[in-house]
Amino acid sequence: MKKLFLLILLCYVNISLAQDTGSKNKAAQKAYIEAGRHIAYKSYDKAIELLKQAVSADKSFIAAYQQLGDIYRRTKNYQESKQYYQKVLSLNPEFHSLTYFGLAESELNTGDYENALKHLKKYSSYPSLTEANKKLAAKFIADAEFSMAAIKNPVVFKPVNLGESINSRAMEYLPAITADEEILIYTRMANKNEDFFKSKKTTDTWNKSEFLSPVINTSDNEGAQCISPDGMYLFFTGCNRPEGMGSCDIYISRREGKEWSKPFNIGAPVNTPGWESQPSLSADGRTLYFVSTRAGGIGGYDIWKSELKEGGEWSAPVNLGATINTIYDEQSPFIHPDDQTLYFSSTGWPGLGNKDIFMSRKNTDNGNWQTPLNLGYPINTSGEESSLTISSNGRTAFFASDQKGGFGGMDIYSFELPEKLRPNMVTYVKGQVFDKESKEPLDGAIQIINVKTGKTVYDDVADFESGEFLATMVIGNTFALNVSKEGYLFYSENFSLKDQKSNAPFLIKVPLQKITVGGMVTLKNIFFDTNKFDLLPESKAELQQLISFLQKNPKVGIEIAGHTDNVGEDQLNMTLSENRAKSVYTYLISNKINPSRLTYKGYGKSRAVADNNTEEGRQRNRRTEFIITRN
Repeated sequence: MKKLFLLILLCYVNISLAQDTGSKNKAAQKAYIEAGRHIAYKSYDKAIELLKQAVSADKSFIAAYQQLGDIYRRTKNYQESKQYYQKVLSLNPEFHSLTYFGLAESELNTGDYENALKHLKKYSSYPSLTEANKKLAAKFIADAEFSMAAIKNPVVFKPVNLGESINSRAMEYLPAITADEEILIYTRMANKNEDFFKSKKTTDTWNKSEFLSPVINTSDNEGAQCISPDGMYLFFTGCNRPEGMGSCDIYISRREGKEWSKPFNIGAPVNTPGWESQPSLSADGRTLYFVSTRAGGIGGYDIWKSELKEGGEWSAPVNLGATINTIYDEQSPFIHPDDQTLYFSSTGWPGLGNKDIFMSRKNTDNGNWQTPLNLGYPINTSGEESSLTISSNGRTAFFASDQKGGFGGMDIYSFELPEKLRPNMVTYVKGQVFDKESKEPLDGAIQIINVKTGKTVYDDVADFESGEFLATMVIGNTFALNVSKEGYLFYSENFSLKDQKSNAPFLIKVPLQKITVGGMVTLKNIFFDTNKFDLLPESKAELQQLISFLQKNPKVGIEIAGHTDNVGEDQLNMTLSENRAKSVYTYLISNKINPSRLTYKGYGKSRAVADNNTEEGRQRNRRTEFIITRN
């Protein structure tokens, strides 16, 4: 919408002035009229050449100076446009109201906010302005006032170039990083072609970047990518492809060992005959944020989201609404792994220049986004800022810039994010699944569930080649981890992050044991109140996992075993442990598991697995298990 307003304003000046050149010099008139023809065909270089001839022939040719200012502004050469607008005003301060607007916009985009504000107020004083022009002027006034205040209150910003392993004389931009900060994927433009490159970090040092994959990189352009926190899925934008639905579509590829699968177009309803790009995936892989120009939006480029349905299809996209999108342009969304903090670029919200980066937090009570916050100066400047990526720990931001002292063109930088701009604290669990006996990696199914809400936050399969997986978890919650594979007992783990003060990751090994008589699993996500045996609602996810296991293995029989620590009377502990085991037994029967496959028994304190002299040991001893009795 902003671009449309500016185009209308520019054309208005050109048309009105073309009717009377304002010069009596025939050579100047001829050059001016010829320049107008080139402007119509967007041949701006030739038009500039002719207009300079016109002002050389007639140094008071005010209309030609105005045209030069308009063209340089339109081509974003703002330093040059200022020079010619100022020349117009020196010849005639009341030549045209739009001279003040053009000069003010040029000043905004070069950081001269005080003069921009002065000229915008002058422009706004003209009584003939349309409502659309008044609205745009008011928006730019808000930008100038915000910018002046922001510069007086700068945020800490110390960008660090990622070095020659990542950056080159070509253009590098759009960084995307895994949750463990070990893999960086970015776009490099060389010889007018965009391709993806990757680098792996080894002991705080980025290794020499490599071509990502011949399966993904093609002779066409690939860009605007995001990588899932575990590094397993790459969503990216492909344009003008034979199988495409529009000018640009969103594609997906999955990492398979060291290689990537052939990308496929995710199709409708996300992709349309219009333009879809700049994907960002939530940590659980179930919400895709992206930018589109589709019908039904608020501005030119809007941010939308789509949810992954049970069948693997994407839901009809929903616009993020007027809390995020404006009548101008919003782009480059990045949803942090906390699933509650969104970073994006905008030309609509009050900012310091062409595009600024903003953040918005999701209200946990109603799911609504809060009013966006500008990241401030000097993170944002009078230039264009976009495509910010934040590490899972929330401390480090990655972005692209053409700052002085770089390797050439755009380089990728990192900086420490000011505390007030950080997302919620997140950690991750990184593990490897393998056969307990042979030690061979297994592609086990990984499921992580928020115990309180019952919401699945991660549901995927470990890498078939390495058995590795990685999943993020928001601090302040408790999570249940279950790992399963056909022919094996499932694995159960619990991560209580309620009182977690740091985001130190959990690194675990997951040995799966084949289903054999005597095999045992500790159910770490079965919960009871102290000295009670009623199953708490938080136990449901683990119980459903056990039910699923028994359904998939109909010949298996199990004993459910209850255990306690040594606190209290032995007989009371024995009774409590048996009642707890019976509660699980009863739940399974109520969910149509044949009772002939089940037994239960309480063992009290008799089978301790840890030292009862510590709270941690006593907690480990208070447990529920199941043991394979027949197979």
